[in-house]
Amino acid sequence: MFRSQVRAAGMKELRDRIGSVKNTQKITEAMKLVAAAKVRRAQEAVVNGRPFAENLVKVLYGVNQRLQVEDVDSPLVKIRPVKKVLLVCVTGDRGLCGGYNAQMIKKTEQRYNELTGMGIAVSLVCIGKKGAVYFKRRPQYEIAATFEVGQSPTIKEAQAVADEIFADFVSEKVDKVELVYTKFVSLISSSPVVQTMLPLSAEGTVCDIDGNCVDAAEDEIFKLTTRQGKLVVESETTTTETGGLDESLIFEQDPVQIVDALLPLYLNATLLRSLQEALASELAARMNAMSNASDNAADLKKKLNLSYNRKRQAKITTELSEICAGAGSV
Repeated sequence: MFRSQVRAAGMKELRDRIGSVKNTQKITEAMKLVAAAKVRRAQEAVVNGRPFAENLVKVLYGVNQRLQVEDVDSPLVKIRPVKKVLLVCVTGDRGLCGGYNAQMIKKTEQRYNELTGMGIAVSLVCIGKKGAVYFKRRPQYEIAATFEVGQSPTIKEAQAVADEIFADFVSEKVDKVELVYTKFVSLISSSPVVQTMLPLSAEGTVCDIDGNCVDAAEDEIFKLTTRQGKLVVESETTTTETGGLDESLIFEQDPVQIVDALLPLYLNATLLRSLQEALASELAARMNAMSNASDNAADLKKKLNLSYNRKRQAKITTELSEICAGAGSV
């Protein structure tokens, strides 16, 4: 198909198309570099928030150990028979990021179908324009709320989402809250996961739907550098060391009250970290998509230049033949 189009195109059309491909390649290269710079900032935000989250978990665990057999009277830890689930879907606000948004929507629909197949009612909270637009166009989905977090999630934006989740769960409108987001693995890999947000355990643990606890594992940081005149990506693994809770620590307030106050704080921190990981995954997907687009543009430009040179050489050969034929007839 491409070869037949090239044969039919004239030299002027080929020149115009080569120029258009060059401009497209410049744009995709620029978008790739912008996305790469934003990925680094998003990763730093995730890593910088780890000490707070890890120490908060240790405080929760230490306080809970002091409680021993006492029950924690907090609405966030109450387990009820599940009649309705609130699904929180995290997508991007922008496109041009490969199959990132489609992958998240597909994962949400898959979980939605699983729950409805068990006879459980489901409502949605959409974070990101892409997911909100998609589900609003389909009347079978019940949309509880929509949010936009932009390109830099803040604790204030996470608090707004957490307030909506908290209100629905405490008022018993829903019996369980699950978060569907993309866990950042590497620049070329991301993993969509379904994580149970509520109810929490007294230790501040959040687990996925398979029962695996979600903790702060080692983070891999990527940085852009140049090697032999070419742009390359280097990676390094970083860990955050946090001290344990002092066993001789004396609590002035009742430990039950402390746990009751810390659980909402941990919920907000966990939600913010999930939004930051989802953003890093989106930016990495956009960087890879723009990189592939740039490579495809370079290949197309090479083929077009080859076809243009062949046509140009054929035209020169024809003109020389005509001149030689005219000179021979004189």
